[in-house]
Amino acid sequence: MITTGPASDCPTPDDLAAVLRLAVDTLSAAPAGADWSRPAGAVDWDCWSTVEHLADDLLAYAAQLGPQEPPRDHYVPFVSRRPFPGGPNSFVFARREDGPRGLLEVLEASGGLMVATARTRTPEVRAFHPWGLADPAGYVAMSLVETLVHLHDVAEGLGLPWDPPADVCRRTLARLFPDVAPDPAAGPWPTLLWATGRTALPGRPRRTDWRWYADVPEPARRS
Repeated sequence: MITTGPASDCPTPDDLAAVLRLAVDTLSAAPAGADWSRPAGAVDWDCWSTVEHLADDLLAYAAQLGPQEPPRDHYVPFVSRRPFPGGPNSFVFARREDGPRGLLEVLEASGGLMVATARTRTPEVRAFHPWGLADPAGYVAMSLVETLVHLHDVAEGLGLPWDPPADVCRRTLARLFPDVAPDPAAGPWPTLLWATGRTALPGRPRRTDWRWYADVPEPARRS
């Protein structure tokens, strides 16, 4: 049985809004001649496609929470496609001719819709994700994981700094990775990178298989 701490320890829409602002500001600082076709860290996609994937995740998560009765056994059935073999399966794409500024506008718009939707849904709402039936707080946490770790990937590819707030990382870990004990020496952010297969920690080899737990934790369940 998966349990966790009090609901007040979960990340909030305000946390997501702040991290998205930091993400857009970070990527906006990329030099004018930056090569967005470079690999995004250790993932198999380039930086441009990874940002599109992040925007797609954020908009898809907003869509899952959007219906009056959110689907409990499937994703909202948007038509999606893979832009290249092995690429992300997405329905959100940015016009290449608009360049990085347009790409970041797509990211900011998708993230803003997710934040706004999460703020309007009550805690009793449940919506499908393959890793568990989640409440709005769970979808906020999933949006944060996607933003935090994919910004790490893209920032690594573009040579940009990315050091997100430790407390948000801690609460995101607590909500989605109750099986992961935070590393007291490394801190919440490196532990989150380890939990998502991005790095190794002392005494913890790099993960090659991982997941999060989207289900509402036991203490927060409602009858």
